[in-house]
Amino acid sequence: MKVLIPSALQSYTRAVHVEAGGDTLLAMFDELDARYPGLRFRVVDEQQRLRPNMRIFVNGADVRELRHALRPDDFVAVVLALSGG
Repeated sequence: MKVLIPSALQSYTRAVHVEAGGDTLLAMFDELDARYPGLRFRVVDEQQRLRPNMRIFVNGADVRELRHALRPDDFVAVVLALSGG
């Protein structure tokens, strides 16, 4: 599947888009971390939950559950949520 990487994490991938596999978001991040060490930790916390400042969209739908099933033709966008006042 194609994965859109936010600019804040492109220091790991050196690319805006990367290809990944995995049958769930968690498996996808595990695969990406094998190729780009440290990337997973920036998105997924120690309790296997999505960090509060991150958003994941699968084919345009907001997904918060990392056990969400994926298909090989899915498009996953990793988005850094902005906060502040």
